[in-house]
Amino acid sequence: MTGPRIDPKVDFAFKRIFGNPEHTRITIHFLNAVMNADPPIMSVTILNPDREKDFPNEKQIVLDVLAVDEKGGRFNIEMQTTLPGDLVKRLTYYNCLNYVQQLQEGDAYVKLRPAISICVLDRILFKSASEYHLSFRLVCDQRRLVFTDDLVFHMLELPKYDPSWDDGVPAMGSLEKWIYFLRRGDQLEPRELAARLGDPTFLEAAGVLEMISQSPEDRQRYEARQKFLRDYEGGLVAAREEGREEGREEGREEGREEGREEGLLAGKIQMLQQLLGERPSSLDELVLLDPELRKALLPELQSRLRARHQ
Repeated sequence: MTGPRIDPKVDFAFKRIFGNPEHTRITIHFLNAVMNADPPIMSVTILNPDREKDFPNEKQIVLDVLAVDEKGGRFNIEMQTTLPGDLVKRLTYYNCLNYVQQLQEGDAYVKLRPAISICVLDRILFKSASEYHLSFRLVCDQRRLVFTDDLVFHMLELPKYDPSWDDGVPAMGSLEKWIYFLRRGDQLEPRELAARLGDPTFLEAAGVLEMISQSPEDRQRYEARQKFLRDYEGGLVAAREEGREEGREEGREEGREEGREEGLLAGKIQMLQQLLGERPSSLDELVLLDPELRKALLPELQSRLRARHQ
């Protein structure tokens, strides 16, 4: 019996597909498709496998995938269905963390291995480029010289891909098939989807979607996450519109002053969260908090930090 169709773009399902220690063949296939690796990646270890605490009721959870390959290369893979204003800065920050956290005190720099960020985006960030796959690294401004390959960013912008070419599916490359899988995953039955793509790896990935649909517990978590993402996006739109309206009513100068104060408060909150070893909230997430809760969060974090050092 087949359950309801599961959208692989919902980050809960996305992590179950690409961040599952029991299905690393899927992760390897996806990484090789994105990286076009030569020689190909042969094995990966998932550094943050699913645990019960990965799915609390907290609305700020980010279900990304951290993995390391057999050569020590470190990957951060995530799915974004919204387009936060600080997305590029956040991706840069976490990829740099993924790089520097490899070394312990006294370790030599030669031990550092590449840190690769892969962001699958259900929005268009780079409107001037027609390619759905864009990769970035540190390069010279004056000449075609690469400074280092140790920090790499891959953006996969799903809306740029037209999945209507069903007759040509067998001729697609591996990455194109993954884009097709993500775009059509909630529109086709899992086995039909896998059959069209013609690769055992996609049958395995479709099987993960089917397991989520047939598990009452997983389906409940998936649906809760799906609802939050919809509410979150709606809240962002409403918050931005409310901010614009308030700015028009109160005047530009007052709006700028309020923005500076909110920015300082957000910066303090993010710094304290980082000192406590927590994932810093993004500016968009803090905007969505009730103003009173946002103000109360700062003294709470300060108290927890003081208690840690007592």
